[in-house]
Amino acid sequence: MRVLVVGGGGREHALAWAIRREIAEAVIHCAPGNPGTAELGTNLAIPADDIDRITDAADMLGADLVVVGPEVPLAMGLADRIRAEGRLVFGPSAAAARIESSKSFAKDVMRSARVPTAASATFTSLADALDYIDRHAQPLVVKASGLAAGKGAVVAGTRREAADAARSMLEDASLGAAGSEIVIESFLEGEELSLFAITNGRDVTLLPAAQDHKRLLDGDQGPNTGGMGAYAPVSLATSELLARATSEVLLPTLEELERRGTPFRGLLYAGLMIDAAGAPSVVEFNCRFGDPETQAVLPLLNGGLIDALTASAEGTALPKLSVNPHLAAVTTVLAARGYPDAPEKGAAITLPGEMPEGVTIFHAGTKRDDAGVLRANGGRVLAVTGVATTFEEARVRSAEVAEAVQFDGKQYRRDIGWREAGR
Repeated sequence: MRVLVVGGGGREHALAWAIRREIAEAVIHCAPGNPGTAELGTNLAIPADDIDRITDAADMLGADLVVVGPEVPLAMGLADRIRAEGRLVFGPSAAAARIESSKSFAKDVMRSARVPTAASATFTSLADALDYIDRHAQPLVVKASGLAAGKGAVVAGTRREAADAARSMLEDASLGAAGSEIVIESFLEGEELSLFAITNGRDVTLLPAAQDHKRLLDGDQGPNTGGMGAYAPVSLATSELLARATSEVLLPTLEELERRGTPFRGLLYAGLMIDAAGAPSVVEFNCRFGDPETQAVLPLLNGGLIDALTASAEGTALPKLSVNPHLAAVTTVLAARGYPDAPEKGAAITLPGEMPEGVTIFHAGTKRDDAGVLRANGGRVLAVTGVATTFEEARVRSAEVAEAVQFDGKQYRRDIGWREAGR
């Protein structure tokens, strides 16, 4: 089987790793990939958002399946282009990807489908936004409607903070075009849960639920990031809760998208808030695998991933995923100095000489220089996943290797999974 994985981060390394584990003889190419994916297949020096060259590469390679990792190429229409060439692609059309690329669109879909979510309003006028803020209870959440690389949501404890965020996005253009339209919504109380659903447009098959850690520092302190770690499964995600999320969130959303003529085939990611009564509400939708949750979820599978990705791409009946019920995974992200605002690149990385049992290091922001030295090349540099038969042992394994990896300026959280530990 010939597979082209689009993207170059930790999520794509995990996808290539899982594909290789399932099909040892698979021919894997990654565009652009990273030093980790280079150990599993062949990297192509093509940026993930160069959809012309990626479409051409899929044809030249005779790819049986193209798996698109990041949201940007999906929003640009990469899946549409590849489908038009008659090839199988895992990922939604640009129209369906608006569930992530336009938060105002996602809110409209949820209203029409009666999916539980925070009350909100959408603005392009700063004056109207400030008036709305003045009339609503605090705290509030201010979000850029467009794609902002994980930096587009501000949880504002006060109206003044909300007004400052709105002014920064609409007047100062701090997020560029992504913030030219904003969504202001009520603050949801509860515990967050990341739910991944592979879908053929009608049905879903769920991966193990995960929980990620957005804040930079221990104790959920510091600025928001793209994610500093994750763990799976989550004991909060009972079978009853997952069934409720499927019937109240996932299926109605898919039905509404199909009703609008934009059926969604790919990975529908529901970022949920679970309130004290156990009821789920949608914080956000993504149109692709999450990062770093993917690095924690995929190691829990015994098999079935390739069959599910292929069925989704074909729009045919989805097979069941084989999940190992006896394993837990904890992923710790190692970030560069200055992340998330101004990450420093270039630090030399030293990996442990021998990896302990049950630990995998996924590359995210890394590169090899001309001399072959591994160096930091992004904000989130590596993701260390520990897998074990208990959550606590998985946590220890991840933390020990995270400590053993060396590079100047390394920063990481030492409390990944703290809620689970409390339970």
